[in-house]
Amino acid sequence: MSKPNITVNAVSQYVPQQSNTNIGRFVFAYTVTIQNNSDKPYQLLSRHWVIQDGNMKTEEIYGEGVIGEKPVITPGSEYSYTSGAVLETDMGTMEGRYFFSNTQTDSTLEKNQHEIEILIPKFLLSIPRTVH
Repeated sequence: MSKPNITVNAVSQYVPQQSNTNIGRFVFAYTVTIQNNSDKPYQLLSRHWVIQDGNMKTEEIYGEGVIGEKPVITPGSEYSYTSGAVLETDMGTMEGRYFFSNTQTDSTLEKNQHEIEILIPKFLLSIPRTVH
């Protein structure tokens, strides 16, 4: 089975009103847009995030769906959502992968056998003055 043409783009921003730099709490919001450029619908089943702060402290997060949803993304459409991350430093990165299934598959057994992994490219979490 060939990989579907699904692209992932993420944009982050610093949230100063929820951060407290005195105690090492830096809050970032990120918006992810997933585009399905394939000819079949795909459902986002789960995610795996790798978050690393400026001290190289790494946190891995696994979970079902995103923001409480398991969206079906139809051919030619996109799905966007916003979530957040909290770091102990003013800069870090996020990357990971999503797992999808083709929603046109007939049985649950076949769906599980055809789970597709799509990489989420690494993106930067940074307070505005840190990166030039």
